[in-house]
This record gives sequence, C-alpha cells and structure tokens, in this order.
Amino acid sequence: MRLTTKGRYAVTAMLDLALHSDAGPVSLADISMRQGISLSYLEQLFAKLRRVELVKSVRGPGGGYLLGMELVDITIARVVDAVSESLDATRCEGKGNCQDGQVCLTHHLWEDLSAQIHRFLNQISLADLVARHDIQTVRLRQDSIVRAGQEQSERIACNEILE
Repeated sequence: MRLTTKGRYAVTAMLDLALHSDAGPVSLADISMRQGISLSYLEQLFAKLRRVELVKSVRGPGGGYLLGMELVDITIARVVDAVSESLDATRCEGKGNCQDGQVCLTHHLWEDLSAQIHRFLNQISLADLVARHDIQTVRLRQDSIVRAGQEQSERIACNEILE
C-alpha cells in the first residue's frame, strides 16, 4: 500500500486548516510553520484542493484559505483523491499487467485491499478528526511552539530596534 507524501501532506494541511479556520482565513505560511511542510509544496496542493472546491481562497491582507464545505462533508478519501493520490496496493497500479503483461496471482487480493482502504478513508471526515482528543492535544502543543517562536522573534526585533 502506498500513500505517498502528497496524500499525507494534503490530509495534514486540511486538518490544520480545519483546526484553525474558526479565526478566519488561514495562511499557507502558518500551516507551513506548524506542520513543517514547504510553502511551495502547500501552494501546489492547495491549487488542486481549490479546483475541487474543498478550499476557497481569500485575497488581500488577512487573506488565506477557508474550507470550501462543511467539515462533516470533507472525507479523508476526498482529500486524497483531490490531489490525485493513488491508494493502489497493486504492483501494476491497477492496470492488471503485473506479470508479463497479465494479471498476477494476487492482483485481485491487492485490488480488494485498495478498495477497502478507500472505503475506510471515505468514512472518516475532518469533523471526526477535529473531535478527537489526541488531535486537539497535538494542536495545542504545535500552537504553543509557534507562539513561543513568534514571541522570541518579536523580542529580537525589538532589541535590534533599541540598539
């Protein structure tokens, strides 16, 4: 089973957006800082997410991204599908040419596994994840680290001005 970085990062970024959008649009720079995902990579992912209306962008000062629909309507499978990520567990990427151009002995087993994984991820919404205590705990930790870093940057800037 392959769920590559693209799918993992898209889910992580969407969950971060869901956790922080109550205060208005969320910048990709903020998501990048909290999640350790490069800004340019997030821009590519959010272009795809915007095309399928999972997010909407807000331009101008204080702009950023908002969810394009209700948390309960955004499933993890939908996010992964939006970034063209394959949940294919077969060696042949579902083409059926795994053994000398023919279906291999276990092709249908891995194809069934892929379908099960997709069904599983389709049953989990961002609302389900946001409601989890363990996710809220991680959010609080990440937010406090970011706040501490911002406060330190502000102190350095003030000291440079005073010097």
